[in-house]
Amino acid sequence: MADLALSELAALAAVAEHRSFRAAAAAIGASPSSLSHRVAAMERQLGVRLFNRTTRSVALTEAGQQFLDRVRPALREIADAVETVNRFRDTPAGLLRLNTSEEAAARMLPLILDFMARYPDMRVDLVAEGRMVDIVAAGFDAGFRATDTVPEDMVAIPVGEEEGWAVVATPAYFQTHGTPRVPADLLRHDCIRARLPSGTIYRWEFAPHSGPRDGGPAGGGPMGDGEIRIDVPGRLTLGSHTLCLNAARAGAGIAYVSLRDVAADLAAGRLARALADWTPPSPGLALYYPRQRLPSAGLKAFIDHVKAWRAAGRGYA
Repeated sequence: MADLALSELAALAAVAEHRSFRAAAAAIGASPSSLSHRVAAMERQLGVRLFNRTTRSVALTEAGQQFLDRVRPALREIADAVETVNRFRDTPAGLLRLNTSEEAAARMLPLILDFMARYPDMRVDLVAEGRMVDIVAAGFDAGFRATDTVPEDMVAIPVGEEEGWAVVATPAYFQTHGTPRVPADLLRHDCIRARLPSGTIYRWEFAPHSGPRDGGPAGGGPMGDGEIRIDVPGRLTLGSHTLCLNAARAGAGIAYVSLRDVAADLAAGRLARALADWTPPSPGLALYYPRQRLPSAGLKAFIDHVKAWRAAGRGYA
C-alpha cells in the first residue's frame, strides 16, 4: 500500500485547486519543480496518473478526481484539528489567504505588513485579480472589496471611509467642448469608457440632483428617485482605472475616476472637475469573510487587527 505523507496530499489538493504547478507552489511555499516531482512520485506510488498535463494547463484525471474527493474531507478534518490546537497558542501561526483586486491590494498592503510585523508566525498569501471569486470555493480565508460589492452571505467589516468619485478632463478639453452641467450633457461628449473585469462596460453612476432636473438621459437610468446610470459614448475604451485616468490627463476626453486619485491633479490645475453635485460617494473597502464558518485563530487576529487599524483612523493608502 502506498505510504503518502500529509504534505503530499496537501500538494495534490493545491495543484487541483490552482490548475497550475506554479500557482500551487506559490500558495504552499514550494518551488514548481519540487511540487511537480512530488506529484510525479505520488503517481508512481499509486500506480495511476492523477493529472493530465499540457504546456498550458493541468487537470485531474478521473482517477485523480475520485481520489481527491475521498481525501479532501480528511484534509479538512486534519486542518480543523491543527487549528483547534493553534487556538491554545499565545500568538496565531499559519497561512492566511486573502483575495482582492490589484488596486485594493496596493491600498491594503501597509495594513497587511503591519499585521505580519505584529504576528511573526503568520504567513499571508495575497492574491490580486480583477474578477470577483467565490472565496470559499477557491480556498481563501477572506477578501477585500468595495463594500457594496460584498456578497450578502458574507460578514463585511469596513476598513476605510467613503470613496468619492469625479468626472474630470483637462481644462483645455472643457474650454473647447464645454463643461457638462447635468449627466445628460455627457451624451454629447467624448468620454473615456471603462471595461470591467467581467467584460461589461461600466455605466457611470450619478446621484439625483437636489434642484430642478432637465429630464432623463437617453440610454441612461431613471432621473427620479434613486441613482442614474449612463452608458456614456466615447471612442476610447480601456480596461483599467489607471489607464482611464492617464488618458484623461493626456486630453483624450472625460473620465469617471476616484476622487482620491485625482486630488493632486485638481489642486495643480492639470484636470478640472464637472458634475460635482451629481457625483455620489461610494462605500470604501471592506474586509469580508464567510458568515457560517468559525474564523481560524489567524483570521480572528487579522479581523481584530483591521478593526484596531480603523479605530485608530489609519485608513489605507
